[in-house]
Amino acid sequence: MKALKHGLTLFTITAVLFAACKGGSGEKSATDSLAAAPKQVPGAPIKYDSSKRYIFLTWDDAPQPPGTNICRRIFKEQGVKATFFVVGFNASTPSRLRIVDSLRAGYPEFLIGNHSYSHAYNKYKDFYAHPDSAVRDFLHNEQYLNVPVKIIRLPGNTSWVGKGEMKGPKSTMPVCKKLDSLGYNVIGWDIEWRFVNKHGSIPVQSADEMVREINDRFDGDLNNEPNSVVILAHDRMFEKPQYADSLNKFIATLKKDPRNVFETIDHYPLVQKK
Repeated sequence: MKALKHGLTLFTITAVLFAACKGGSGEKSATDSLAAAPKQVPGAPIKYDSSKRYIFLTWDDAPQPPGTNICRRIFKEQGVKATFFVVGFNASTPSRLRIVDSLRAGYPEFLIGNHSYSHAYNKYKDFYAHPDSAVRDFLHNEQYLNVPVKIIRLPGNTSWVGKGEMKGPKSTMPVCKKLDSLGYNVIGWDIEWRFVNKHGSIPVQSADEMVREINDRFDGDLNNEPNSVVILAHDRMFEKPQYADSLNKFIATLKKDPRNVFETIDHYPLVQKK
């Protein structure tokens, strides 16, 4: 009997010590709590605050290393959300596919959207003149890069397709109608951070000029959706240190205004409308 009691005592002490190592007194450790937390799913709606200004950073043509990696690092360091519209043709190597995988896994901070497989081979007029093949191009890209949302940006054109809404250049409308019938949203942009391509994609506007453009658009209620602005830029624009610094300054300046909220494009009002 004494041996039995001694054995039970040792078992009890061991159990208590093990529990203490995991957080003590039966409490869950931080790791346990994190594992138990439900994973956020792309596309789940959010509740909007009418006193806020929602900013959607949408960067096109990923993956384009080192620009994509530099932008992702800046967004992470600044603690803001962003969307990368990915192109299958640009992900033709294992290392580039890993960049896309990393962006996809980074949700809810990062979201990937569909920017076509071929980028229309930069022959936009011909691409949109053949809507069936254009739609197949988008569907192929979705499968190839495992895009988690039915959100598309058309290459070379700003068009919008949502619940009962469709607008953009006449040339893109046949493609937009087909995508709409398949349940896709098409997202354009309100402001473009332009670049000079012949000089290696050098940004045209300074960080301060971009901030002024955003404030003017909000103040004049000139955006596609109230209290929301979609910004277009391209990953490759920020490869060089001086332009990465400009992106850093741009975000830091916007963060100083407490009204500004950064979101991924799956939470854009046009997408969330029922």
